[in-house]
Amino acid sequence: MTETEAKLVCRNVWKVFGARAADTFASLGQDPSPDRLLAAGLVPAVRAVDLAVRDGEIFVIMGLSGSGKSTLVRCLSRLVEPTAGEILFNGRNLLAASEAEMIDIRRHKMGMVFQHFALLPHLTVLENVAFPLDVQSIPRARREARAREMIALVGLAGRENSYPRQLSGGQQQRVGIARSLAVEPELWFLDEPFSALDPLIRRELQDEFIRLQSALRKTIVFITHDFDEAIRLADRIAIMKDGVIEQIGTPEELVLHPATDYVREFTRAVPKSKAVRVASLMVADPPPPDAPAVPDRATVAEAGRAFLAGAEVLAVTDRQGRRIGSLRREDVIRLVLGGAG
Repeated sequence: MTETEAKLVCRNVWKVFGARAADTFASLGQDPSPDRLLAAGLVPAVRAVDLAVRDGEIFVIMGLSGSGKSTLVRCLSRLVEPTAGEILFNGRNLLAASEAEMIDIRRHKMGMVFQHFALLPHLTVLENVAFPLDVQSIPRARREARAREMIALVGLAGRENSYPRQLSGGQQQRVGIARSLAVEPELWFLDEPFSALDPLIRRELQDEFIRLQSALRKTIVFITHDFDEAIRLADRIAIMKDGVIEQIGTPEELVLHPATDYVREFTRAVPKSKAVRVASLMVADPPPPDAPAVPDRATVAEAGRAFLAGAEVLAVTDRQGRRIGSLRREDVIRLVLGGAG
């Protein structure tokens, strides 16, 4: 992928904290070590990050607490000001934009959802979802019509007049998602949006998120510390440690071909069948007419349920439901037993 094909590009992005951080950092030269930064009184949070996010993909950034992932995503939208580097959005360097221009970009081109729902308690669901459009001075009839569309999209039709206190945690997060989508963002940032929810609601919202993405095809940067969640959602994953990106790749690339010892340890406990997608294991042979169907984005583990029911071959389908290949039981067994990768 070339940079011209990417929606969002980072070039050598740094974020360090400390007194007169920008000037002190500039005096240290290119790519200073953590020890030099600390000796100069600077605390590095993001170090020399290079990445490119494709148009329409779900790009997951993950790492343990303190790895720098949340700081990085805030640098991408300049909610936190990077110390050095370039951030290109549709080819434009955001670090050269004025604060007024950044406010306009955030209002019209970026959506954001964070772990804490931050709904306005005195506003109804409809009013909360319409709020960013109100800030844009969109006429009331238009903003409420758009808000109703988004509320229906996230499965909350009929709850427009409810207040946040009358909703469950999962429903409140759906309102937050609807609100962020109301401005029709080109780029959507989500920072651990489901981590405060119990496992059943979290799984339900992951399913809802996958459904929304199949319909909307947004460019998404998604932060999580949960590898299972990353595997379910990501087209590609970046793993961070101490402010540095250790490796970027598809879930199966990270599990089958870790580039560093840290990535190897990070992914060690992940079964291959949970990381490898059906599309990577299928063959081009046409499936039998009566073969059960499985989406190409499903994991091999998810497809395995059909084999337990007795199928020998599954039909693999694309996003449009077209049959594009076959998944054979023998290939799944070979993967699970370690014969692949």
